Amino acid sequence: MPILKIENLHAQVDDIKILKGVNLEIKGGQTHAIMGPNGTGKSTLASVIMGHPRYEVTEGSITLDGENLLDMSTDERARAGLFLGMQAPQEVPGVTNSDFIKTAMNARLKEGENVSLFKFIREFDQAVAKLKMREDLPHRYLNDGFSGGEKKRNEILQMRMLKPSIAILDEIDSGLDIDALKTVGENVTEMQSEDRGFLLITHYQRLLDYIKADTVHVMMQGRIVKSGDAELVKRIDQDGYDWIKDEVGIEDERVVPEAEKEEQTMLGSCATREALEK
Repeated sequence: MPILKIENLHAQVDDIKILKGVNLEIKGGQTHAIMGPNGTGKSTLASVIMGHPRYEVTEGSITLDGENLLDMSTDERARAGLFLGMQAPQEVPGVTNSDFIKTAMNARLKEGENVSLFKFIREFDQAVAKLKMREDLPHRYLNDGFSGGEKKRNEILQMRMLKPSIAILDEIDSGLDIDALKTVGENVTEMQSEDRGFLLITHYQRLLDYIKADTVHVMMQGRIVKSGDAELVKRIDQDGYDWIKDEVGIEDERVVPEAEKEEQTMLGSCATREALEK
C-alpha cells in the first residue's frame, strides 16, 4: 500500500511564501479532495509535490513509501509512482500520443526492459474506448489542436496507462461538459484501489458527485484549515467559504496574488521536456 506523507511543508517562489505548514497523508485506497478559493495554494501544493524547479521548499518533508521526494527530480518522482494531471496540459507538436506514453512507460521499467508492443496497443485501445476518445488518437500529436476537454481526457488516458501509485488531479474537471465529466469520473473511479491513492484539487462539488472522496480538505492562506466528509462539500456548495473564514479567523484567504496556472504550465513544459530527453 503506497503512502504519500507531507509534514509541515513550507514553500516559496520569488521570496513569496505560499505554502505555510501543510500536513497531509494519503494512503492507497484513499481519495482526498482539496477545495478552496483561487490563490490559496492548491495548485502550488501539486507543483511542489511533483518537483516544480521554481519553488523552494524551506521547511518540512514529502515522502513516498518512506523515500524522500525532495531529493528527486520531477522525472524521478514520476518513475517512483507519482502522477500529476495538470490544469493546462502542454501541446507538443511532432510527438504522437502513443510514442509519448510508450516512452513514459518504458522509463519506469528497469534498464534494458521495454513494454510489449502488443500489450501496449491492446491497453491503449481499451483505454481510448473507455474514455470515448477519437480512434485516431494514437497518431495525433500530443495535445496539439485538442479542445480543453480532449486535453483533460488525455491526462486521464496517461494515468490509466502509467498506473501510478499516487495520482494528483488538479482541476481535471475544468473545461469538461457534463457527459465528459461523467466519463472522466467513471474512469477515475475504476482506478481506485488499495494500490493507488488520489488527491483531487477542485473548486466544485460536481466533480465529487462522480468521484467519491473519503476526506475533503479546505485550503486557505497556504495551509489546510478544515477537513471533513461529503457534508462539508455540500455546505461549501450552499454557503461558500465565508463561514469557514469566520470560523478560523481569516479575512483574506489568498496567499498567491496571481493565477497559479502559469506556474503549473511551466512544470508541464519541464516534465514533458525531461521525459522526451530520457
